[in-house]
Amino acid sequence: MVSWNNLDTLGSFKALEDAKKVNLAEAMSGACGADRVKNYTVPMAEGMAYNYAAKAVDDALIDKLAALADEANLVDKFEALYNGEVVNTGEKRLVMHHMTRGQLGSVVTADGVNKREFYTGEQEKIAQFAKKVHNGEIVNGAGEKFTTVVQIGIGGSDLGPRAIYIALENWARATGNFKMEAKFISNVDPDDASAVLGSIDVAHSLFVLVSKSGTTLETLTNESFVKDALKKAGLDASKHMVAVTSQTSPLAQSSDYLAAFFMDDYIGGRFSSCSAVGGAVLSLAFGPEVFADFLDGAAAEDKLATNKDIRKNPALLDALIGVYERNVLGYPCTAVLPYSQALSRFPAHLQQLDMESNGKSVNRFGEPVNYVTGPVIYGEPGTNGQHSFYQLLHQGTDIIPLQFIGFKNSQIGNDVDIQGSTSQKKLCANVVAQIVAFACGKDDDNSNKRFAGNRPSSIITGDKLTPKTMGALLSHFENKVMFQGFTWNINSFDQEGVQLGKVLAKKVLAHKTEGALKVYSDMFGI
Repeated sequence: MVSWNNLDTLGSFKALEDAKKVNLAEAMSGACGADRVKNYTVPMAEGMAYNYAAKAVDDALIDKLAALADEANLVDKFEALYNGEVVNTGEKRLVMHHMTRGQLGSVVTADGVNKREFYTGEQEKIAQFAKKVHNGEIVNGAGEKFTTVVQIGIGGSDLGPRAIYIALENWARATGNFKMEAKFISNVDPDDASAVLGSIDVAHSLFVLVSKSGTTLETLTNESFVKDALKKAGLDASKHMVAVTSQTSPLAQSSDYLAAFFMDDYIGGRFSSCSAVGGAVLSLAFGPEVFADFLDGAAAEDKLATNKDIRKNPALLDALIGVYERNVLGYPCTAVLPYSQALSRFPAHLQQLDMESNGKSVNRFGEPVNYVTGPVIYGEPGTNGQHSFYQLLHQGTDIIPLQFIGFKNSQIGNDVDIQGSTSQKKLCANVVAQIVAFACGKDDDNSNKRFAGNRPSSIITGDKLTPKTMGALLSHFENKVMFQGFTWNINSFDQEGVQLGKVLAKKVLAHKTEGALKVYSDMFGI
């Protein structure tokens, strides 16, 4: 039986607050630093590893984090979640995104159906549809094959699938798994849709409309934009569009779509990449077998998150080190820094995943909490970031924890030797240099050239970014966010904070405004 208590009521948290702080610069110097790098590593799925040697922790602190995990019943809460307890208290819903990629626990029935069978059934429908598109059984009005797929969605219907597509595009081209180019329309700004439509051959494009409710304003607006473009090109829109939606939405049985694939209310948008939301566009782009590999990688990482030993559970360890940095050391931000151009949009996805989930100031019961919760998340790929915002990370007044991601080998393998090393080796040399530079710093008589060090970081390493490693990466961060939400005793699975603006926007469009809202509306001639 799990108990849900605020962080500041737990004795293990008080012990963590009283624990001796670690001097990271000293810990990472000399032979001690070498031993830390070797010993402070936790295996992840698909041959990856989470290394936390450059975090300001030691064995004694990890023991205290383990005690916190036990007292807060964190793994037990995960078990309750995947066994079908109503963990989303705000919306009184199950939380089932893990079920899209594997059966971690007992069979869960909701809405009168076995949920695992429901999700795998939709995946099979998508797989068969994608195969028919690829082999020319499903074609456009002129009997010609589709060459491009365009996803129309916003928020979780865009960020995750887009990040994953970009992450795997070059891999797919290099390995012969590239089937169709994918594009994404998300912003209601007409310049977004216009730019995408201007870059594709509309006659040979298949559009995937993603809206769980079937009522998302931005998405339906962009759908109308696309339908207008198809009509102007003399094309039948119903021959060019499929829907990803819930079975109860107005889109579900509409004749406006070639097919409809279903999701449900138990999967929030930011957790939906493993559902039909990501499945349709990624299966069309790369083939259903590649999407299946992606799911396998996520499922393998999920299994590691069930381990109650914090030193064998990378997501739990990463989560609790983050809680220590946020709630004891007082660090307000976390920077996600992938040393892989393929992961260029992954920080944007993690920004939504983390900040929409844990940007809460009340607990699961609606009561205000007396401690800080989710950090600000941002990031860009290395080495580009080194030449922009790393200055503040190295010498600014705030200490910002860093999460690096790096791979030994590139996806394509096409590299050149320049000045004694390849581009990939130069990339890897930069990330390892940054870890040590941030941790150890550098003394100098010139204060402008002095680096204080003690800037904590972790790194996830792997051999190569593939569908399976991408799935494992996604799962790691989803589970990290979940464990942190459990620790803070908040509901990570609703997002009421995005609703107020939507309500007011509808008032503006209906000309039902007054006060400041009216004045601002008048500025734009609405």
